[in-house]
Amino acid sequence: MNHWLAIGGMMLLTVLIRASFLVFGQRLAFPDWLNRALHYVPAAVLSALVVPMALAPAGTVDISLHNAYLPGIIVAALVAWKSGKTLLAIVVSFVVYGVWRWGLGL
Repeated sequence: MNHWLAIGGMMLLTVLIRASFLVFGQRLAFPDWLNRALHYVPAAVLSALVVPMALAPAGTVDISLHNAYLPGIIVAALVAWKSGKTLLAIVVSFVVYGVWRWGLGL
């Protein structure tokens, strides 16, 4: 298959999906169960992106003291769970990551 055709098809599909929310606007109503489920999408996507990188930063699983990502994401998860503040969790996890790397001299 021609790669330009595939790229054009993906672009068209993306534009149509995004435009549907603009065209239909407030007339587009989701059921309550779907609204509740969509509430968890950002956290699920972020977890799907961050966890594999933190568990295998060099391409292989590394669960050791030399992997500074692990304490960072564990602390971030705990802070986000206890406080409910995403920005606070991000800042604290960066501090933990930096201190861990500096402390171990990585």
